[in-house]
Amino acid sequence: MATAPVTSSVATNSPCVRLPSMPLRRAPATISFSSHPWPAALISCIGLSRRSDVVAAAGHQKLMGSLTSNEGLRFGVVVARFNEVVTNLLLQGALETFERYSVKAENITVVSVPGSFEVPITAQKLGKSGKFDAILCIGAVIRGDTTHYDAVANSAASGVLNAGLSAGVPCVFGVLTCEDMDQALNRAGGKAGNKGAETALTALKFPAD
Repeated sequence: MATAPVTSSVATNSPCVRLPSMPLRRAPATISFSSHPWPAALISCIGLSRRSDVVAAAGHQKLMGSLTSNEGLRFGVVVARFNEVVTNLLLQGALETFERYSVKAENITVVSVPGSFEVPITAQKLGKSGKFDAILCIGAVIRGDTTHYDAVANSAASGVLNAGLSAGVPCVFGVLTCEDMDQALNRAGGKAGNKGAETALTALKFPAD
């Protein structure tokens, strides 16, 4: 005796369709972000909001430095003599970068100080002089057997930051803080690049007044 097929009734006045309680194979859902609003029935069924989560900024002003328009820009470079086998290489990398991007030698002032601890106060003085568009702060602190490393490294980092804030001139942190001499040399023109050159590039990318 044949069995009559099972049918299910669906209320036609509901925007959401209730499917029969039987396993179905569904195709993967594809969601596209369109500027057109989704149908109200679909929004009601899946619980979405009409509010967009992405807001595009309109009419904003973008300020950034240029690597090609460096006419008249003046830079101060404060370099520590301590660990000079490293800091001399960092300074060389910075000066070569300035030359590559057409910064005139007469617009660069290099000031030598005893160590990285003395770099921030000198950078602050240069910044407050009003003669420079940015200050490079170059040094190298290498860990030893005592906690002296931590004191100098922390003081140099916070000092350079405060120098820039106080002077109102960008003071770019280019002090290496390394575990040993090999790490320092690798970052002074070795396989890890030259952080002095990177410091100069950072200074060039600051927007001019």
